[in-house]
Amino acid sequence: MKKIKILVVPMLVLLFLSSCTSVRVLSDYDKEANFNSYKSYAFYKTGIDKSQISDLDKKRILRAIESEMTKRGFSKSENPDILVSIFTKEKEQVDIYNNYWGGGWGWGWNPYYWGPGWGGGNNVSTRTEGSLYIDLIDSKSKELVWQGKGVGNLTTTGNIAKKEERIQEFVSEILMQYPPNIVATK
Repeated sequence: MKKIKILVVPMLVLLFLSSCTSVRVLSDYDKEANFNSYKSYAFYKTGIDKSQISDLDKKRILRAIESEMTKRGFSKSENPDILVSIFTKEKEQVDIYNNYWGGGWGWGWNPYYWGPGWGGGNNVSTRTEGSLYIDLIDSKSKELVWQGKGVGNLTTTGNIAKKEERIQEFVSEILMQYPPNIVATK
């Protein structure tokens, strides 16, 4: 039994920690698009300018996209095959946990005692959940050919390195879904 605890506890901790940092990813694409013909890209300034995030975060996202596109063999160009745009959404999530034995004086019951005691509390926590959309637009037809979306908790601490790491994680996870023909065959 002790050996099982030694194995199970670390696995549960890893599972918990990985669930806290994960990015949920969805993607959609135009099945008529020839993704093999796309070799170069440029950022679609008009779309990016509409994104309602700080200019610093835009720069972080664009640098992360640039890095991932380079890894995938794309080159940045003045005459690109595709245009890259971003869109962001953010919402505050409120979690309420009812903890009878953790909040204030009141009447309560536990297996050892019935009567006045410590209890009746709620714990409230908030977290910011963000969505990042990466759109790939055919530069000739100006039509959307691929869209990736990542959803996850955002880093709200003042630690810039952690924030940049989280943005890189979002972008990397989203662009793992591109190109769709390769992802579909896996």
